[in-house]
Amino acid sequence: MSRSSLFLEGVAHPAGYRDVSPQQLSQSVARVRVVDVREPHEFNGDLGHIEGAELVPMGAFPAAASGWDRDVDVVLICRSGNRSGRVAAALAPLGFNGLMNLAGGMLAWNAAALPVKR
Repeated sequence: MSRSSLFLEGVAHPAGYRDVSPQQLSQSVARVRVVDVREPHEFNGDLGHIEGAELVPMGAFPAAASGWDRDVDVVLICRSGNRSGRVAAALAPLGFNGLMNLAGGMLAWNAAALPVKR
């Protein structure tokens, strides 16, 4: 399977995933799987969440991802990009080929004044 332009534009991370900026994701959000790894109170809290994002709290990985298609491009999101980066690093060795992390997380998304759902 060919990778999305979002994945190809991302910055490669040594742990096997790519970091993408809020601006890059905003242009491709409808074409990738967006998974938010925060807790429910954060997902629905002040920072909101990206429209269409799936909530899968960090503690639910990798069990939740065990049935996912490993060839689908997935962008992981959290508050600052740290937790989602750890989840991406944990999933990469399991054969996920299109893993991305939102650099700066929802803090950066909000700072860029991109749309959120609250």
